Amino acid sequence: MKKLDNSLLLIARILMPILFIVAGYGKLGASYAATQQYMQAMGVPGTLLPLTILLELGGGLAVLFGFLTRTTALFTVIFALLTAFLFHSNFAVSVNQVMFMKNLTIAGGYLLLFVTGPGAFSIDNLLNKKW
Repeated sequence: MKKLDNSLLLIARILMPILFIVAGYGKLGASYAATQQYMQAMGVPGTLLPLTILLELGGGLAVLFGFLTRTTALFTVIFALLTAFLFHSNFAVSVNQVMFMKNLTIAGGYLLLFVTGPGAFSIDNLLNKKW
């Protein structure tokens, strides 16, 4: 059963960060300025965009490979909740209701990852082994 658990944790770690990796990578190109403007329009300093990209792209890759998994998961929980409240709390715009709930779901999943850890098939596990 332990091997199945570790295999399922690996599959979860492959699936969970896809959204963040794609979003972070997308912000590196032509949409950088537009994203900065959107952040500023929502009252968030556009200077925070590099940190957003670092968390989305860098953190997504870290979770994918199981590196600094618990730390990255905790930062992602905070990020998802902040994003929900800062960008998606205007429920007069119907899509925001779905986006808000999506962010709560993401926060819940990453909170579980924080609690369980990355599993055996991870860089974290390799680094923690006593040779």
